[in-house]
Amino acid sequence: MGHTNPEEWDAYYAEGNTFSPLRDAERALLAAHAPAPAGGGRALDVGCGLGELARHLAESGYEVDAVDYAPAALTRAEARHPATAAVTYHLFDIERDDLDTLPRPAYDLITFRHTWAFVHDRTRVLNRLRERLRPGGALCVITPLARDVPDGKRSIALDDEEIDALCAGWASAGRHDADGLAFVVLRGSAPAQATCAGKGRPSPHALTGAGVVVTDPAGRILLGRSVRGVWELPGGKNDPGEGFLEAGVRELEEETGLRADPAEARVPALLLDSIDTMPRLTAAVHVPAWTGRPTVTEPQLIRRWEWHEVTDLPALPQPLFTPSAHVIDTVWPGLLADLPPAHRYPIALEAGHQLGDNGFSTR
Repeated sequence: MGHTNPEEWDAYYAEGNTFSPLRDAERALLAAHAPAPAGGGRALDVGCGLGELARHLAESGYEVDAVDYAPAALTRAEARHPATAAVTYHLFDIERDDLDTLPRPAYDLITFRHTWAFVHDRTRVLNRLRERLRPGGALCVITPLARDVPDGKRSIALDDEEIDALCAGWASAGRHDADGLAFVVLRGSAPAQATCAGKGRPSPHALTGAGVVVTDPAGRILLGRSVRGVWELPGGKNDPGEGFLEAGVRELEEETGLRADPAEARVPALLLDSIDTMPRLTAAVHVPAWTGRPTVTEPQLIRRWEWHEVTDLPALPQPLFTPSAHVIDTVWPGLLADLPPAHRYPIALEAGHQLGDNGFSTR
């Protein structure tokens, strides 16, 4: 099952396909760790599919908003069990739609059953949903484990590192076994402070490179989760005879699949620091226009690409790669505190350009 977008899931449900039934172990763990508050509670079931979990939560005392981005799933769910005061179905994309348009401002329980693995921008979505929990509320993720699924179905499951990332930033994170599924219950916010970390000694043949800042139309910044446990910008070393703009655009396409024109890119500053006593020069490259969709093309280096809210960066529970942190600080000065030392060399703007509010040049 390699479905990655609403159209594919809509076709899946329109063809009459079903989903893994709710297990007794899941019901027992929900009763033990996420019971409805006295007098009833409010729940948000994300990626509700055919609505089995939503109906179980309603039977347990919750009023449930069941959301899915596949219209065919909701049509079939309502045909089986029409919407009631206890369960209402909504067409909603948790990543792309405005959360302010959810039926309720806050919930006692938010559930992702077999759906978290399909969320692309996990850090951003988790931060925004954490803000939607009522005091004492819980976010529950039920997921297959990567070690238990065939290689061809890896995309439907989480591994231990992904579950650890899911649990970071919470005051309480409990993991339980639900008959072979991971049952994760998260409560309370535990604010973190952004940290920086290296990735080991760089190759001595090249100590120059580019860090590329790419933003989407909503102003979110693209970061990759490295196999070495840090968040980093797209980018990398210069090839022999290659300039910083060309290196940044080439590395962007090689690492993410996004395509851009070097003639449209800009270098607002050069940054000089050191790693293991060796100087390291990084160009901050701004790519204002691009085409494509972020894709993991080098899985031996990057586990996933995510669009992050810039305001979330100071509280990332995992560290930022140090050169990436310096590039980000060039664009949004003062956003990240206590960075390691570095020399910054702003580059004079070309004729016809002026400095924008974000520190980048505009025509």
